[in-house]
Amino acid sequence: MSRPAVPNTNARRGAVLGLLAAALFGVSAPISKRLLAEVTPQVLAGLLYAGAGIGLSIARALRPSAAEARLRRSDAVPLAAMIALGGAIGPVLMLVGLRRVTAVAGSLLLNLEAPFTILVALLLFREHLGRRGLLSAALILGGAAVLGFAPGHLRADLPGTLCIAGACLCWALDNNLTQRLTVRDPLTIVRLKALAAGGLNLAIGLAWGGRLPSPGIVLAALALGSVSYGLSVLLDAHALRLVGAAREAAYFATGPFLGAIASTLILGERIQALDAVAMAVMAAGVVVLVRERHSHQHTHDALEHDHIHVHDEHHAHEHAAGDPPGEPHTHVHRHAPLAHDHVHVSDLHHRHEHS
Repeated sequence: MSRPAVPNTNARRGAVLGLLAAALFGVSAPISKRLLAEVTPQVLAGLLYAGAGIGLSIARALRPSAAEARLRRSDAVPLAAMIALGGAIGPVLMLVGLRRVTAVAGSLLLNLEAPFTILVALLLFREHLGRRGLLSAALILGGAAVLGFAPGHLRADLPGTLCIAGACLCWALDNNLTQRLTVRDPLTIVRLKALAAGGLNLAIGLAWGGRLPSPGIVLAALALGSVSYGLSVLLDAHALRLVGAAREAAYFATGPFLGAIASTLILGERIQALDAVAMAVMAAGVVVLVRERHSHQHTHDALEHDHIHVHDEHHAHEHAAGDPPGEPHTHVHRHAPLAHDHVHVSDLHHRHEHS
């Protein structure tokens, strides 16, 4: 069965949310580097995520949501993996790495998260990118390689580079697991992750000899975490739901550019000629992927699941007597087989094979 193409409004909305999330996270690297002068990496990671959890808990209390699908027991394993990789191991590796590199280099090295996320999405989670997507990943990796092995002002030594690369790999796995869970309530997912990661990192950091810094530093870390690790990750989760992990990674890759610019303002670091070359190569990779358009005849297999939705081209089902009224709403619904051709991305309903 063939139906008319549908507007790609979700992709545009996902782009806006992804870019906002990137901007909020991008400024965290130079600010975190300054805070590291007063606190150990693990304790700081705990404070950042604690701030995120507190902020998101306040948001949930002020605005309860009954429309989103609730978490199930079967979601416990991926949620635990997200907390361990994205909330515990990744942030500590990043903060340790930031101690060994300049803030400019550290901010730009965080672009490795994008190609890592893309590779995991393609190899493990059936997402698709064409030749342009693969070219963009190569360009971003090339720019990161310039930073990772260049001498001089960048001061991105190998251990520091490997720590930040390890953090990016953790977040790549976290991104893909989060994308699979965004059929549930994103705010609940991110809030649980932040609270668990905050408590875990604080407990380990204090047990290993770390100390809480002065009240002013604690408040600064909590405030930074509420924005750059709370609101940013929530926006990112919504973007993951709308456009898939691979494409969202391209949007999020713009964050480190803002972080590099912020480094020049906050820490007085200068962007040298080699920095500019690396930024230009990475920017080219981001632009190539953002401009990619993917359209072809594809088939949706029959599927039954529950998630928040409105009645659109992909949700033309009938309602039972007990289903909730109004839109958007959540209930178990069945997708009939459908074949059509329209511009699409690897969102929840477009994980099909490509010839």
